[in-house]
Order: sequence, then C-alpha cells, then structure tokens
Amino acid sequence: MRVLVACEYSGRVRDAFTKLGHDAISCDLLPTDVPGKHYVGNVLDIIDDGFDLMIAHPPCTHLAVSGARYFPAKIADGRQQEALDFVRILLNSNIPKIALENPISIISSKIRKPDQIIQPWQFGHGETKATCLWLKNLPLLIPTNIVDGRAARVHNLPPSPDRWKLRSTTFQGIADAMAMQWGT
Repeated sequence: MRVLVACEYSGRVRDAFTKLGHDAISCDLLPTDVPGKHYVGNVLDIIDDGFDLMIAHPPCTHLAVSGARYFPAKIADGRQQEALDFVRILLNSNIPKIALENPISIISSKIRKPDQIIQPWQFGHGETKATCLWLKNLPLLIPTNIVDGRAARVHNLPPSPDRWKLRSTTFQGIADAMAMQWGT
C-alpha cells in the first residue's frame, strides 16, 4: 500500500507503516527527525501522486481550542480560515482512505465532528491528550494496550524551544496501532 503521512517531521507514523512492508513517505515543511523516505515541502505538491492511504496531521496552531484566547486575532487576519481551508483540502483529497488527526479544535464546529477521540493511555502510554480522528473509509482505531498512570505530561511541558515539537509528536503506540489496523 502507498501511504502518505502528511505534516509529519518525526517519521513515527511513516516508519510504523514502513516496518510492515508498506511504501510510506512522510511530508512536512521541515526535514525529518529520523532518516527515511521524506518529502520536504508542501504536501499539496505530492497529494495527487496515487496514494492509497493518507494520515494527515495538519498544524493545530490556529485551530486548537487550547489557544482560543488568540482566535479573535487569527480570525481577523485570516490565519484561522487558511488553516480550515487546508484541512478541507486534505479531507477532500482524491485518496481512498484518509485519517486526519488533530487535538480538540474548531474543525468539529466549522467542518464536522470527529469520528473518534482517542487517548495515549489506550495505546500503552500513561498520559492524557485527547486526539480527534476524522476518518474516510477507515474503521475506528481499536485500543491496543489500556494502561494506568494517566497524567497530562504533554500539556504540562515547561517552556522550551522544542516544546511545540514535543507536543506534536505522535505517540509510538498510536502510530503502531494505525499501521497495524489501517495497513491491511
């Protein structure tokens, strides 16, 4: 299966699919953190290249309700509308199977409600971080390893230059579940 992992610099989801024998490529404006098949640039440059599945992680900066106090400025200057337009393009792309991942956000009220909300603790990580999934021709993700110790570690990360990267990296257990369950 040809898999496009859009807006992913970490390579985690890409590598989970690659390990199972799929032709997976990640794409981001940033270089990948881990060597592997990666396109540096706009995902719209390659989105029509015949992929069977796309897992998309569009930037949540202008969408996540955790930043709602900044919405008035982002609405006024068009950043929020631009982010929503990008989400619509991804969801409406000509790829047979699509999963779009984002935190609790205005996608739910401006485009449509998510098909599923998952938590890292359902996939082997003792943490909380509600993650919404909007799905096209894919089943709901089934929890693989429910664990205790549910802390909001990601939410409570101290300020640092890499905080945004740490907050946006997909948990390995979720990446593995996506590959195992959607890579068939």
